Amino acid sequence: MASAAELDAPVSTTDAFRLDVRDWLAANFPPALKGKDNAMSAIDGPTDLSADEQAWKKAVGEKGWGVPGWPVQYGGGGLGKAEIRVLQEEMARIGAWNPIGGMGVMMFGPTLLEYGSEAQKAEHIPGIAKGEVRWCQGYSEPGAGSDLASLQMFAEDKGDHYIVNGQKTWTSGGQWADKCFALVRTDKTKKHEGISFMLIDMTSSGVEVKPIRLISGSSPFCETFFTNVSVPKGNLVGREGEGWTIGKRLLQHERSSLSGGGGSAGRMMAGQPISAMAKKYRGIDDGGRLNDGDLRMRIVRHEMDMRAFALTLRRAALESKSNQGPSAATSIMKNVGARITQDRAELGIEIMGMNGLGWEGEGFSEDELTQTRTWLWGKAVSIYGGSSEIQNNVIAKRILGMLDHQ
Repeated sequence: MASAAELDAPVSTTDAFRLDVRDWLAANFPPALKGKDNAMSAIDGPTDLSADEQAWKKAVGEKGWGVPGWPVQYGGGGLGKAEIRVLQEEMARIGAWNPIGGMGVMMFGPTLLEYGSEAQKAEHIPGIAKGEVRWCQGYSEPGAGSDLASLQMFAEDKGDHYIVNGQKTWTSGGQWADKCFALVRTDKTKKHEGISFMLIDMTSSGVEVKPIRLISGSSPFCETFFTNVSVPKGNLVGREGEGWTIGKRLLQHERSSLSGGGGSAGRMMAGQPISAMAKKYRGIDDGGRLNDGDLRMRIVRHEMDMRAFALTLRRAALESKSNQGPSAATSIMKNVGARITQDRAELGIEIMGMNGLGWEGEGFSEDELTQTRTWLWGKAVSIYGGSSEIQNNVIAKRILGMLDHQ
Protein backbone atom coordinates (compact mmCIF):
# COMPACT_ATOMS: atom_id res chain seq x y z
CA MET A 1 0.00 0.00 0.00
CA ALA A 2 1.27 3.47 -0.87
CA SER A 3 2.29 5.72 1.98
CA ALA A 4 0.57 9.03 2.69
CA ALA A 5 3.66 10.83 1.42
CA GLU A 6 3.54 8.91 -1.87
CA LEU A 7 -0.14 9.65 -2.33
CA ASP A 8 0.47 13.36 -1.71
CA ALA A 9 3.50 13.51 -4.04
CA PRO A 10 2.93 15.67 -7.13
CA VAL A 11 2.44 13.89 -10.44
CA SER A 12 5.30 14.60 -12.88
CA THR A 13 4.59 16.41 -16.12
CA THR A 14 5.45 13.28 -18.09
CA ASP A 15 3.19 11.09 -15.96
CA ALA A 16 0.34 13.55 -16.33
CA PHE A 17 0.83 13.60 -20.10
CA ARG A 18 0.82 9.80 -20.17
CA LEU A 19 -2.53 9.73 -18.42
CA ASP A 20 -3.90 12.28 -20.90
CA VAL A 21 -2.66 10.16 -23.81
CA ARG A 22 -4.28 7.04 -22.40
CA ASP A 23 -7.59 8.81 -21.94
CA TRP A 24 -7.47 10.27 -25.45
CA LEU A 25 -6.57 6.95 -27.05
CA ALA A 26 -9.32 5.16 -25.13
CA ALA A 27 -11.81 7.69 -26.45
CA ASN A 28 -10.60 7.83 -30.07
CA PHE A 29 -8.83 4.65 -31.19
CA PRO A 30 -11.30 2.12 -32.65
CA PRO A 31 -10.56 -1.30 -31.04
CA ALA A 32 -11.34 -2.99 -34.37
CA LEU A 33 -8.14 -1.48 -35.80
CA LYS A 34 -5.86 -2.95 -33.14
CA GLY A 35 -2.72 -4.44 -34.64
CA LYS A 36 -3.83 -4.00 -38.25
CA ASP A 37 -1.47 -2.89 -40.99
CA ASN A 38 -1.48 0.84 -41.62
CA ALA A 39 -2.53 1.13 -45.25
CA MET A 40 -3.56 4.72 -44.67
CA SER A 41 -0.06 6.16 -44.76
CA ALA A 42 1.12 4.15 -47.77
CA ILE A 43 2.65 5.85 -50.78
CA ASP A 44 2.24 2.87 -53.09
CA GLY A 45 -1.49 2.45 -53.38
CA PRO A 46 -4.90 4.07 -53.27
CA THR A 47 -6.60 4.41 -49.91
CA ASP A 48 -10.11 2.97 -49.56
CA LEU A 49 -10.73 3.57 -45.88
CA SER A 50 -13.31 1.95 -43.63
CA ALA A 51 -15.45 4.10 -41.35
CA ASP A 52 -13.17 3.27 -38.40
CA GLU A 53 -10.06 4.18 -40.37
CA GLN A 54 -11.57 7.46 -41.49
CA ALA A 55 -12.55 8.35 -37.93
CA TRP A 56 -9.10 7.45 -36.57
CA LYS A 57 -7.31 9.43 -39.26
CA LYS A 58 -9.49 12.49 -38.64
CA ALA A 59 -8.99 12.32 -34.87
CA VAL A 60 -5.20 12.02 -35.08
CA GLY A 61 -4.98 14.73 -37.75
CA GLU A 62 -7.02 17.21 -35.75
CA LYS A 63 -4.97 16.47 -32.63
CA GLY A 64 -1.72 17.02 -34.52
CA TRP A 65 -0.30 13.71 -33.35
CA GLY A 66 0.31 12.38 -36.86
CA VAL A 67 3.36 14.67 -36.82
CA PRO A 68 3.72 15.15 -33.06
CA GLY A 69 6.99 17.10 -33.18
CA TRP A 70 5.93 19.63 -35.81
CA PRO A 71 4.90 23.17 -34.78
CA VAL A 72 1.32 23.63 -33.59
CA GLN A 73 0.75 26.66 -35.84
CA TYR A 74 1.06 24.40 -38.90
CA GLY A 75 -1.10 21.58 -37.59
CA GLY A 76 1.53 19.58 -35.70
CA GLY A 77 1.44 18.40 -32.11
CA GLY A 78 4.21 20.65 -30.78
CA LEU A 79 5.44 17.87 -28.49
CA GLY A 80 8.93 17.50 -27.06
CA LYS A 81 11.11 14.39 -27.25
CA ALA A 82 9.92 12.92 -23.94
CA GLU A 83 6.27 13.46 -24.86
CA ILE A 84 6.72 11.89 -28.30
CA ARG A 85 8.30 8.85 -26.69
CA VAL A 86 5.36 8.55 -24.26
CA LEU A 87 2.88 8.85 -27.14
CA GLN A 88 4.67 6.11 -29.08
CA GLU A 89 4.78 3.85 -26.02
CA GLU A 90 1.10 4.29 -25.25
CA MET A 91 0.06 3.68 -28.86
CA ALA A 92 2.19 0.53 -29.00
CA ARG A 93 0.72 -0.66 -25.70
CA ILE A 94 -2.81 -0.88 -27.13
CA GLY A 95 -1.86 -1.86 -30.69
CA ALA A 96 -2.56 1.58 -32.15
CA TRP A 97 -0.61 3.12 -35.03
CA ASN A 98 -0.08 6.46 -36.69
CA PRO A 99 -2.49 6.90 -39.62
CA ILE A 100 -0.69 9.94 -41.03
CA GLY A 101 2.26 9.31 -43.35
CA GLY A 102 3.53 9.25 -46.91
CA MET A 103 6.17 11.37 -48.60
CA GLY A 104 4.79 14.59 -47.18
CA VAL A 105 5.60 13.39 -43.67
CA MET A 106 8.71 11.38 -44.53
CA MET A 107 10.69 14.02 -46.36
CA PHE A 108 8.93 16.99 -47.93
CA GLY A 109 7.31 18.40 -44.78
CA PRO A 110 10.52 18.46 -42.69
CA THR A 111 12.37 20.07 -45.61
CA LEU A 112 9.73 22.74 -46.17
CA LEU A 113 9.79 23.56 -42.46
CA GLU A 114 13.48 24.38 -42.89
CA TYR A 115 13.53 26.11 -46.26
CA GLY A 116 9.99 27.23 -47.06
CA SER A 117 8.58 30.73 -46.70
CA GLU A 118 5.94 31.40 -44.06
CA ALA A 119 3.30 31.53 -46.80
CA GLN A 120 4.42 28.14 -48.18
CA LYS A 121 4.45 26.50 -44.75
CA ALA A 122 1.01 27.89 -43.92
CA GLU A 123 -0.34 26.64 -47.26
CA HIS A 124 1.16 23.16 -47.42
CA ILE A 125 2.10 21.84 -43.96
CA PRO A 126 -1.44 21.61 -42.46
CA GLY A 127 -2.61 19.37 -45.33
CA ILE A 128 0.32 17.06 -44.71
CA ALA A 129 -0.22 17.05 -40.95
CA LYS A 130 -3.84 15.98 -41.39
CA GLY A 131 -3.12 13.48 -44.16
CA GLU A 132 -5.33 15.37 -46.58
CA VAL A 133 -2.77 15.98 -49.35
CA ARG A 134 -0.58 13.31 -50.97
CA TRP A 135 2.83 14.29 -52.36
CA CYS A 136 5.16 12.61 -54.82
CA GLN A 137 8.83 13.20 -55.64
CA GLY A 138 10.08 14.49 -58.99
CA TYR A 139 13.82 13.83 -58.92
CA SER A 140 15.13 11.09 -61.20
CA GLU A 141 14.93 11.35 -64.99
CA PRO A 142 15.70 8.82 -67.76
CA GLY A 143 19.16 10.39 -68.15
CA ALA A 144 19.65 11.48 -64.53
CA GLY A 145 19.50 8.71 -61.98
CA SER A 146 22.59 8.29 -59.83
CA ASP A 147 23.98 11.44 -61.46
CA LEU A 148 20.93 13.44 -60.44
CA ALA A 149 22.60 16.78 -61.14
CA SER A 150 22.41 15.96 -64.87
CA LEU A 151 18.63 16.47 -64.82
CA GLN A 152 17.22 18.37 -67.80
CA MET A 153 13.56 19.13 -66.96
CA PHE A 154 13.49 22.87 -67.60
CA ALA A 155 11.46 25.67 -66.05
CA GLU A 156 11.40 28.75 -68.27
CA ASP A 157 10.84 32.07 -66.51
CA LYS A 158 7.72 33.81 -67.83
CA GLY A 159 7.52 36.71 -65.40
CA ASP A 160 4.95 35.76 -62.76
CA HIS A 161 5.15 32.03 -63.54
CA TYR A 162 7.31 29.28 -65.05
CA ILE A 163 6.57 27.00 -67.99
CA VAL A 164 7.90 23.53 -67.21
CA ASN A 165 8.80 20.88 -69.80
CA GLY A 166 10.46 17.53 -69.26
CA GLN A 167 10.10 14.06 -67.81
CA LYS A 168 10.59 12.39 -64.45
CA THR A 169 10.76 8.66 -63.78
CA TRP A 170 10.40 6.37 -60.76
CA THR A 171 7.80 8.80 -59.40
CA SER A 172 6.57 6.82 -56.39
CA GLY A 173 2.79 7.06 -56.04
CA GLY A 174 2.57 9.62 -58.83
CA GLN A 175 -0.74 8.25 -60.08
CA TRP A 176 -2.35 8.96 -56.69
CA ALA A 177 -0.54 12.16 -55.67
CA ASP A 178 -2.12 15.60 -55.46
CA LYS A 179 1.14 17.52 -55.66
CA CYS A 180 4.80 17.00 -56.58
CA PHE A 181 8.00 18.46 -55.14
CA ALA A 182 10.53 18.51 -57.95
CA LEU A 183 14.05 19.46 -58.88
CA VAL A 184 14.05 21.39 -62.15
CA ARG A 185 16.66 23.21 -64.16
CA THR A 186 16.28 27.00 -64.29
CA ASP A 187 19.74 27.69 -65.75
CA LYS A 188 21.22 25.55 -68.53
CA THR A 189 24.70 27.09 -68.24
CA LYS A 190 25.39 25.68 -64.76
CA LYS A 191 25.13 22.14 -63.45
CA HIS A 192 24.44 22.13 -59.70
CA GLU A 193 23.86 25.88 -59.41
CA GLY A 194 21.31 25.77 -62.22
CA ILE A 195 18.87 23.57 -60.30
CA SER A 196 15.86 24.87 -58.38
CA PHE A 197 13.28 23.28 -56.05
CA MET A 198 9.70 23.69 -57.24
CA LEU A 199 6.20 22.58 -56.21
CA ILE A 200 3.88 21.38 -58.99
CA ASP A 201 0.15 20.65 -58.84
CA MET A 202 -0.38 17.17 -60.33
CA THR A 203 -3.82 18.22 -61.61
CA SER A 204 -2.26 20.95 -63.79
CA SER A 205 -2.84 20.86 -67.52
CA GLY A 206 0.08 19.14 -69.24
CA VAL A 207 0.89 16.60 -66.48
CA GLU A 208 0.64 12.98 -67.64
CA VAL A 209 1.38 9.96 -65.44
CA LYS A 210 2.10 6.41 -66.67
CA PRO A 211 2.54 3.67 -64.02
CA ILE A 212 5.51 1.29 -64.40
CA ARG A 213 4.77 -2.39 -63.72
CA LEU A 214 7.55 -4.00 -61.69
CA ILE A 215 8.77 -7.58 -61.59
CA SER A 216 7.04 -7.97 -58.22
CA GLY A 217 3.69 -7.37 -59.91
CA SER A 218 2.99 -3.98 -58.32
CA SER A 219 3.06 -0.55 -59.98
CA PRO A 220 4.07 1.97 -57.30
CA PHE A 221 6.41 3.88 -59.64
CA CYS A 222 5.54 6.01 -62.64
CA GLU A 223 6.88 7.87 -65.61
CA THR A 224 5.64 11.46 -65.36
CA PHE A 225 5.57 13.83 -68.31
CA PHE A 226 5.33 17.63 -68.05
CA THR A 227 4.34 19.49 -71.22
CA ASN A 228 4.03 23.29 -71.00
CA VAL A 229 2.95 23.08 -67.37
CA SER A 230 2.37 26.49 -65.77
CA VAL A 231 3.80 26.84 -62.24
CA PRO A 232 3.30 30.03 -60.18
CA LYS A 233 6.44 31.83 -59.00
CA GLY A 234 5.19 31.37 -55.44
CA ASN A 235 5.83 27.64 -55.81
CA LEU A 236 9.59 28.13 -55.95
CA VAL A 237 11.11 27.04 -52.61
CA GLY A 238 14.10 29.16 -51.71
CA ARG A 239 15.80 31.09 -54.48
CA GLU A 240 16.61 30.01 -58.02
CA GLY A 241 19.76 27.91 -57.99
CA GLU A 242 19.29 26.67 -54.40
CA GLY A 243 17.56 23.47 -55.46
CA TRP A 244 20.61 21.26 -55.13
CA THR A 245 21.17 22.30 -51.50
CA ILE A 246 17.49 21.86 -50.61
CA GLY A 247 17.25 18.61 -52.57
CA LYS A 248 20.22 17.07 -50.75
CA ARG A 249 18.68 17.94 -47.40
CA LEU A 250 15.44 16.26 -48.41
CA LEU A 251 17.38 13.13 -49.39
CA GLN A 252 18.77 12.93 -45.86
CA HIS A 253 15.21 12.86 -44.52
CA GLU A 254 14.29 10.25 -47.14
CA ARG A 255 17.21 7.97 -46.32
CA SER A 256 16.52 8.30 -42.62
CA SER A 257 12.94 7.16 -43.20
CA LEU A 258 13.77 4.39 -45.68
CA SER A 259 16.35 2.90 -43.31
CA GLY A 260 13.83 2.78 -40.46
CA GLY A 261 10.11 2.47 -39.91
CA GLY A 262 9.18 4.15 -43.15
CA GLY A 263 11.00 1.67 -45.38
CA SER A 264 11.11 -2.03 -46.12
CA ALA A 265 13.48 -2.66 -43.22
CA GLY A 266 11.00 -1.22 -40.79
CA ARG A 267 8.12 -3.22 -42.20
CA MET A 268 10.08 -6.46 -42.08
CA MET A 269 11.22 -5.87 -38.52
CA ALA A 270 7.58 -5.41 -37.56
CA GLY A 271 6.58 -8.72 -39.18
CA GLN A 272 6.78 -12.36 -38.12
CA PRO A 273 10.20 -13.36 -36.73
CA ILE A 274 12.02 -15.40 -39.33
CA SER A 275 12.86 -17.99 -36.65
CA ALA A 276 9.13 -18.76 -36.30
CA MET A 277 8.88 -19.19 -40.07
CA ALA A 278 11.85 -21.57 -40.03
CA LYS A 279 10.32 -23.76 -37.32
CA LYS A 280 7.11 -24.03 -39.34
CA TYR A 281 8.78 -25.08 -42.59
CA ARG A 282 11.96 -26.87 -41.44
CA GLY A 283 10.85 -28.58 -38.27
CA ILE A 284 12.54 -28.88 -34.85
CA ASP A 285 14.58 -31.49 -33.03
CA ASP A 286 13.82 -33.12 -29.67
CA GLY A 287 15.22 -30.06 -27.92
CA GLY A 288 12.90 -27.66 -29.71
CA ARG A 289 15.66 -26.29 -31.96
CA LEU A 290 15.75 -26.05 -35.73
CA ASN A 291 16.96 -29.26 -37.34
CA ASP A 292 19.40 -27.40 -39.60
CA GLY A 293 22.31 -26.16 -37.48
CA ASP A 294 23.83 -23.99 -40.21
CA LEU A 295 20.51 -22.29 -40.95
CA ARG A 296 19.96 -21.85 -37.22
CA MET A 297 23.22 -19.91 -36.87
CA ARG A 298 22.51 -17.71 -39.88
CA ILE A 299 19.06 -16.85 -38.54
CA VAL A 300 20.57 -15.96 -35.15
CA ARG A 301 23.11 -13.64 -36.80
CA HIS A 302 20.37 -12.05 -38.90
CA GLU A 303 18.07 -11.42 -35.94
CA MET A 304 20.97 -10.00 -33.91
CA ASP A 305 21.71 -7.63 -36.79
CA MET A 306 18.05 -6.59 -36.96
CA ARG A 307 17.82 -5.86 -33.25
CA ALA A 308 21.10 -3.97 -33.16
CA PHE A 309 19.97 -1.97 -36.19
CA ALA A 310 16.63 -1.13 -34.55
CA LEU A 311 18.41 0.16 -31.44
CA THR A 312 20.82 2.19 -33.55
CA LEU A 313 17.92 3.73 -35.46
CA ARG A 314 16.26 4.72 -32.20
CA ARG A 315 19.45 6.36 -30.96
CA ALA A 316 19.97 8.15 -34.27
CA ALA A 317 16.39 9.43 -34.22
CA LEU A 318 16.87 10.91 -30.76
CA GLU A 319 20.17 12.49 -31.79
CA SER A 320 18.63 14.02 -34.92
CA LYS A 321 15.90 15.67 -32.83
CA SER A 322 18.44 17.15 -30.42
CA ASN A 323 20.66 18.43 -33.22
CA GLN A 324 19.67 19.79 -36.63
CA GLY A 325 17.84 16.82 -38.08
CA PRO A 326 19.29 13.88 -40.04
CA SER A 327 22.97 13.92 -40.94
CA ALA A 328 25.14 12.20 -43.54
CA ALA A 329 25.04 9.16 -41.24
CA THR A 330 21.67 8.35 -42.81
CA SER A 331 23.66 6.95 -45.74
CA ILE A 332 25.11 4.32 -43.40
CA MET A 333 21.64 3.49 -42.12
CA LYS A 334 20.26 3.26 -45.65
CA ASN A 335 22.92 0.75 -46.70
CA VAL A 336 22.64 -1.36 -43.57
CA GLY A 337 18.84 -1.36 -43.77
CA ALA A 338 19.00 -2.44 -47.42
CA ARG A 339 21.36 -5.32 -46.62
CA ILE A 340 19.25 -6.56 -43.71
CA THR A 341 16.06 -6.32 -45.78
CA GLN A 342 17.55 -8.33 -48.64
CA ASP A 343 19.14 -10.88 -46.29
CA ARG A 344 15.78 -11.51 -44.67
CA ALA A 345 14.05 -11.98 -48.01
CA GLU A 346 16.73 -14.45 -49.16
CA LEU A 347 16.47 -16.40 -45.90
CA GLY A 348 12.68 -16.50 -46.26
CA ILE A 349 12.91 -17.99 -49.74
CA GLU A 350 15.49 -20.55 -48.58
CA ILE A 351 13.35 -21.56 -45.60
CA MET A 352 10.15 -21.97 -47.63
CA GLY A 353 11.89 -23.75 -50.48
CA MET A 354 9.60 -24.32 -53.45
CA ASN A 355 6.72 -22.87 -51.43
CA GLY A 356 8.52 -19.53 -51.46
CA LEU A 357 8.73 -19.35 -55.25
CA GLY A 358 5.05 -19.38 -56.15
CA TRP A 359 3.36 -16.65 -58.16
CA GLU A 360 -0.28 -17.79 -58.16
CA GLY A 361 -2.41 -20.89 -57.72
CA GLU A 362 -4.14 -22.88 -55.00
CA GLY A 363 -0.97 -24.71 -54.06
CA PHE A 364 0.41 -21.67 -52.23
CA SER A 365 -0.79 -19.81 -49.16
CA GLU A 366 -1.19 -16.02 -49.12
CA ASP A 367 1.92 -15.69 -46.92
CA GLU A 368 3.94 -17.73 -49.42
CA LEU A 369 2.85 -15.63 -52.39
CA THR A 370 3.62 -12.48 -50.41
CA GLN A 371 7.09 -13.84 -49.66
CA THR A 372 7.81 -14.26 -53.37
CA ARG A 373 6.77 -10.68 -54.14
CA THR A 374 8.63 -9.35 -51.11
CA TRP A 375 11.81 -11.09 -52.29
CA LEU A 376 11.48 -9.57 -55.76
CA TRP A 377 10.57 -6.13 -54.39
CA GLY A 378 13.57 -6.24 -52.05
CA LYS A 379 15.96 -6.18 -55.00
CA ALA A 380 15.11 -2.49 -55.43
CA VAL A 381 15.88 -1.52 -51.82
CA SER A 382 19.57 -1.02 -52.56
CA ILE A 383 18.69 1.21 -55.54
CA TYR A 384 15.80 3.53 -54.69
CA GLY A 385 16.39 6.49 -52.39
CA GLY A 386 19.97 6.60 -53.69
CA SER A 387 21.85 3.44 -54.68
CA SER A 388 24.25 1.72 -52.29
CA GLU A 389 27.15 2.93 -54.45
CA ILE A 390 26.01 6.54 -54.08
CA GLN A 391 25.66 6.07 -50.31
CA ASN A 392 29.21 4.70 -50.20
CA ASN A 393 30.43 7.87 -51.89
CA VAL A 394 28.60 10.02 -49.34
CA ILE A 395 30.06 7.97 -46.48
CA ALA A 396 33.57 8.23 -47.90
CA LYS A 397 33.44 11.98 -48.49
CA ARG A 398 31.30 13.38 -45.69
CA ILE A 399 31.94 10.94 -42.85
CA LEU A 400 35.41 9.52 -43.49
CA GLY A 401 36.73 12.74 -45.01
CA MET A 402 38.09 11.07 -48.14
CA LEU A 403 38.36 13.39 -51.15
CA ASP A 404 38.37 12.61 -54.85
CA HIS A 405 41.82 12.57 -56.42
CA GLN A 406 42.12 14.97 -59.33
